Amino acid sequence: MNKDRNSEIKPALDVLNRKGTILYPADTVWGLGCDATDSAAVRRLYSIKGKRAGTAAIVLVANLDMLYDCVRKVPDIALDLIEVSDGPLTLVLPGACGVAPEIVAEDGSIGVRLVRHDYCAALVRALRRPLVSTSANLAGQPTPKSFGDIAPEILSAVDYTVDARHAGRMTGKPSPIIAAGLSGEVRIIRN
Repeated sequence: MNKDRNSEIKPALDVLNRKGTILYPADTVWGLGCDATDSAAVRRLYSIKGKRAGTAAIVLVANLDMLYDCVRKVPDIALDLIEVSDGPLTLVLPGACGVAPEIVAEDGSIGVRLVRHDYCAALVRALRRPLVSTSANLAGQPTPKSFGDIAPEILSAVDYTVDARHAGRMTGKPSPIIAAGLSGEVRIIRN
Protein backbone atom coordinates (compact mmCIF):
# COMPACT_ATOMS: atom_id res chain seq x y z
CA MET A 1 0.00 0.00 0.00
CA ASN A 2 1.36 3.40 -0.87
CA LYS A 3 2.14 5.96 1.81
CA ASP A 4 -0.75 8.31 0.92
CA ARG A 5 -3.33 5.50 0.95
CA ASN A 6 -1.92 4.19 4.23
CA SER A 7 -2.33 7.58 5.90
CA GLU A 8 -5.92 7.79 4.61
CA ILE A 9 -7.01 4.43 6.04
CA LYS A 10 -4.91 4.31 9.21
CA PRO A 11 -7.42 6.10 11.50
CA ALA A 12 -10.28 3.79 10.48
CA LEU A 13 -8.04 0.74 10.69
CA ASP A 14 -6.88 1.71 14.19
CA VAL A 15 -10.51 1.97 15.35
CA LEU A 16 -11.42 -1.38 13.79
CA ASN A 17 -8.44 -3.06 15.44
CA ARG A 18 -9.60 -1.66 18.81
CA LYS A 19 -13.03 -3.33 18.39
CA GLY A 20 -14.59 -0.03 17.35
CA THR A 21 -17.25 0.93 14.83
CA ILE A 22 -16.91 3.13 11.77
CA LEU A 23 -19.08 4.98 9.30
CA TYR A 24 -17.53 4.54 5.87
CA PRO A 25 -18.17 4.67 2.11
CA ALA A 26 -18.74 1.28 0.52
CA ASP A 27 -19.25 0.57 -3.15
CA THR A 28 -23.01 0.98 -2.72
CA VAL A 29 -24.01 3.37 0.09
CA TRP A 30 -22.52 4.70 3.31
CA GLY A 31 -22.11 1.80 5.71
CA LEU A 32 -21.76 1.08 9.37
CA GLY A 33 -18.93 -1.32 9.93
CA CYS A 34 -16.76 -3.24 12.32
CA ASP A 35 -14.47 -6.26 12.27
CA ALA A 36 -16.75 -9.10 11.13
CA THR A 37 -14.85 -11.59 13.27
CA ASP A 38 -15.40 -9.75 16.57
CA SER A 39 -18.66 -10.54 18.40
CA ALA A 40 -18.43 -7.61 20.82
CA ALA A 41 -17.94 -5.14 17.97
CA VAL A 42 -20.85 -6.66 16.01
CA ARG A 43 -23.17 -6.43 19.04
CA ARG A 44 -22.19 -2.77 19.50
CA LEU A 45 -22.83 -2.04 15.84
CA TYR A 46 -26.28 -3.65 16.08
CA SER A 47 -26.99 -1.50 19.13
CA ILE A 48 -26.06 1.67 17.24
CA LYS A 49 -28.31 0.72 14.35
CA GLY A 50 -31.13 -0.43 16.62
CA LYS A 51 -31.08 -3.83 14.95
CA ARG A 52 -31.90 -6.92 16.93
CA ALA A 53 -29.02 -9.22 17.78
CA GLY A 54 -28.81 -12.29 15.60
CA THR A 55 -29.94 -10.49 12.44
CA ALA A 56 -27.73 -11.50 9.53
CA ALA A 57 -25.44 -8.85 8.07
CA ILE A 58 -23.38 -8.56 4.92
CA VAL A 59 -19.60 -8.75 5.06
CA LEU A 60 -17.18 -7.22 2.62
CA VAL A 61 -14.11 -9.12 1.48
CA ALA A 62 -11.16 -7.76 -0.48
CA ASN A 63 -10.31 -10.87 -2.48
CA LEU A 64 -11.25 -14.48 -3.14
CA ASP A 65 -8.91 -15.77 -0.42
CA MET A 66 -10.85 -13.77 2.14
CA LEU A 67 -14.12 -15.10 0.67
CA TYR A 68 -12.88 -18.67 1.14
CA ASP A 69 -12.16 -17.83 4.79
CA CYS A 70 -15.85 -16.87 5.34
CA VAL A 71 -17.58 -19.98 3.99
CA ARG A 72 -16.76 -23.68 4.15
CA LYS A 73 -17.14 -24.12 0.37
CA VAL A 74 -17.72 -21.46 -2.26
CA PRO A 75 -20.26 -22.70 -4.81
CA ASP A 76 -18.97 -22.70 -8.39
CA ILE A 77 -21.99 -20.66 -9.46
CA ALA A 78 -20.97 -17.96 -6.98
CA LEU A 79 -17.57 -17.65 -8.62
CA ASP A 80 -19.28 -17.41 -12.02
CA LEU A 81 -21.58 -14.64 -10.75
CA ILE A 82 -18.62 -12.70 -9.34
CA GLU A 83 -16.80 -13.00 -12.66
CA VAL A 84 -19.68 -11.68 -14.78
CA SER A 85 -20.87 -9.00 -12.36
CA ASP A 86 -20.19 -5.47 -13.58
CA GLY A 87 -21.21 -3.82 -10.31
CA PRO A 88 -21.61 -4.52 -6.61
CA LEU A 89 -23.23 -7.92 -6.01
CA THR A 90 -23.98 -9.50 -2.65
CA LEU A 91 -24.06 -13.28 -2.55
CA VAL A 92 -25.77 -15.29 0.17
CA LEU A 93 -23.70 -18.42 0.59
CA PRO A 94 -24.19 -21.50 2.77
CA GLY A 95 -21.77 -22.70 5.43
CA ALA A 96 -20.57 -19.49 7.07
CA CYS A 97 -17.39 -19.83 9.12
CA GLY A 98 -14.65 -17.63 10.51
CA VAL A 99 -16.98 -14.72 11.36
CA ALA A 100 -18.86 -13.63 14.46
CA PRO A 101 -21.93 -15.83 14.97
CA GLU A 102 -24.10 -12.72 15.34
CA ILE A 103 -23.87 -12.02 11.59
CA VAL A 104 -24.70 -15.55 10.45
CA ALA A 105 -28.29 -16.24 9.36
CA GLU A 106 -30.32 -18.90 11.15
CA ASP A 107 -29.76 -21.31 8.24
CA GLY A 108 -25.98 -20.92 8.56
CA SER A 109 -25.59 -18.71 5.50
CA ILE A 110 -23.85 -15.37 5.19
CA GLY A 111 -24.10 -12.42 2.81
CA VAL A 112 -20.73 -11.63 1.22
CA ARG A 113 -19.63 -9.03 -1.30
CA LEU A 114 -16.27 -8.70 -3.01
CA VAL A 115 -15.79 -4.95 -2.66
CA ARG A 116 -14.38 -2.94 -5.54
CA HIS A 117 -14.59 0.59 -4.12
CA ASP A 118 -10.99 1.92 -3.94
CA TYR A 119 -10.99 3.25 -0.39
CA CYS A 120 -13.12 0.48 1.06
CA ALA A 121 -11.16 -2.31 -0.66
CA ALA A 122 -7.88 -0.83 0.63
CA LEU A 123 -9.33 -0.70 4.15
CA VAL A 124 -10.50 -4.34 4.05
CA ARG A 125 -7.13 -5.46 2.63
CA ALA A 126 -5.32 -3.62 5.44
CA LEU A 127 -7.67 -5.06 8.08
CA ARG A 128 -6.98 -8.57 6.70
CA ARG A 129 -10.40 -9.64 7.90
CA PRO A 130 -13.91 -9.16 6.52
CA LEU A 131 -15.69 -5.92 7.35
CA VAL A 132 -19.36 -5.79 8.36
CA SER A 133 -21.40 -3.73 5.92
CA THR A 134 -24.84 -2.58 6.92
CA SER A 135 -26.42 0.59 5.61
CA ALA A 136 -25.91 3.69 7.76
CA ASN A 137 -29.50 4.08 8.85
CA LEU A 138 -31.46 3.28 11.96
CA ALA A 139 -33.39 0.00 11.71
CA GLY A 140 -36.65 0.51 9.85
CA GLN A 141 -35.61 3.84 8.34
CA PRO A 142 -34.79 4.43 4.66
CA THR A 143 -31.25 3.92 3.43
CA PRO A 144 -29.56 7.34 3.25
CA LYS A 145 -28.89 8.41 -0.34
CA SER A 146 -25.95 10.63 0.67
CA PHE A 147 -23.78 11.46 3.67
CA GLY A 148 -26.07 14.40 4.48
CA ASP A 149 -29.02 12.01 4.93
CA ILE A 150 -27.36 10.03 7.74
CA ALA A 151 -29.19 10.39 11.06
CA PRO A 152 -27.40 12.44 13.74
CA GLU A 153 -27.81 9.48 16.13
CA ILE A 154 -25.65 7.37 13.84
CA LEU A 155 -23.04 10.09 13.38
CA SER A 156 -22.63 10.61 17.11
CA ALA A 157 -22.61 6.91 18.03
CA VAL A 158 -19.80 5.56 15.83
CA ASP A 159 -16.19 5.69 16.93
CA TYR A 160 -14.90 7.07 13.64
CA THR A 161 -16.35 8.62 10.48
CA VAL A 162 -14.32 8.32 7.31
CA ASP A 163 -13.88 11.65 5.53
CA ALA A 164 -16.61 12.09 2.90
CA ARG A 165 -13.97 12.93 0.28
CA HIS A 166 -13.25 9.18 0.14
CA ALA A 167 -16.80 8.39 -0.98
CA GLY A 168 -15.68 8.29 -4.59
CA ARG A 169 -17.81 6.24 -6.92
CA MET A 170 -20.65 4.79 -4.87
CA THR A 171 -23.80 3.53 -6.61
CA GLY A 172 -26.05 5.27 -4.07
CA LYS A 173 -28.30 2.22 -3.75
CA PRO A 174 -28.10 -1.20 -2.08
CA SER A 175 -26.61 -4.01 -4.14
CA PRO A 176 -28.56 -6.84 -5.73
CA ILE A 177 -28.57 -9.96 -3.55
CA ILE A 178 -28.46 -13.49 -4.97
CA ALA A 179 -28.46 -16.70 -2.95
CA ALA A 180 -26.18 -19.34 -4.48
CA GLY A 181 -26.26 -22.99 -3.43
CA LEU A 182 -23.69 -25.73 -3.61
CA SER A 183 -25.71 -27.61 -6.26
CA GLY A 184 -25.76 -24.62 -8.61
CA GLU A 185 -29.15 -23.26 -7.60
CA VAL A 186 -29.66 -19.51 -7.51
CA ARG A 187 -32.41 -17.34 -6.08
CA ILE A 188 -32.71 -13.60 -6.55
CA ILE A 189 -33.45 -11.98 -3.19
CA ARG A 190 -33.16 -8.34 -4.25
CA ASN A 191 -32.76 -6.82 -7.71
